[in-house]
Amino acid sequence: MKVRSRLITAGLVTFVVALIVFFPARVAYRWLAPDGIALAGISGSLWNGGALEGQANGIYLRDIAWRVQPLKLFTGKLGFSIEAAPPSGFVDANVAVGIGGTVTLTGVKASLTLQSLQTIVRMPGLRGNVNAQFDRLIIDSGLPVAADGVVEVADLVAPAVNQASIGGYRAEFFTQESGVMASVEDTDGVIDLAGSLQISSDRSYQFIAQLAPKDNTPASVRQQMQFLGSANERGQHQMRLEGQL
Repeated sequence: MKVRSRLITAGLVTFVVALIVFFPARVAYRWLAPDGIALAGISGSLWNGGALEGQANGIYLRDIAWRVQPLKLFTGKLGFSIEAAPPSGFVDANVAVGIGGTVTLTGVKASLTLQSLQTIVRMPGLRGNVNAQFDRLIIDSGLPVAADGVVEVADLVAPAVNQASIGGYRAEFFTQESGVMASVEDTDGVIDLAGSLQISSDRSYQFIAQLAPKDNTPASVRQQMQFLGSANERGQHQMRLEGQL
């Protein structure tokens, strides 16, 4: 009887493992895909599969490949490593999807363009090259509720400020009880900038920055800065942006 019981147990374990390893990715996608995720050209299995193209919260990706991380199942999440290619660049990350659809990303490394993030930034005409690294990024219903990492933008073009590049900028994100915060500064920008960004749980955001011209600041940008009001004793103008995500 003991031998028979062991054989039955071994058979059940083998069946479960085989089910996970060979379960069709197309079927798993129909059952498990969270809101904001759309895939096309799905192939392979739940364990090790891919898609020709897709969108994640409005970001278009191609050549998507994933591999399941089985230990994540013990935390009640479906976890996998993912590699993908936006129209220009790459995205690598470890992803865990909770039962409620919350997406947790760790070990994020990405290089892409601001144009590919238009659905997120919602500023028409904004251009530049983005490099990002996040130890942790948690998204719930399309809203970042936790973020710890760095985003750097090079060759930023903001038509509302200047038609040519205004240089590079860096944002360091961290998580607080009130929401996601970031400190923002210029790296080689034509504007001396120091500011802070706050994203709250009610989807509101607030960006406050102090701006000052540099020796290489274009005359058109200097003129734009005059509309921000009088400068303080350090020659800085305050800029404030608020809205809803």
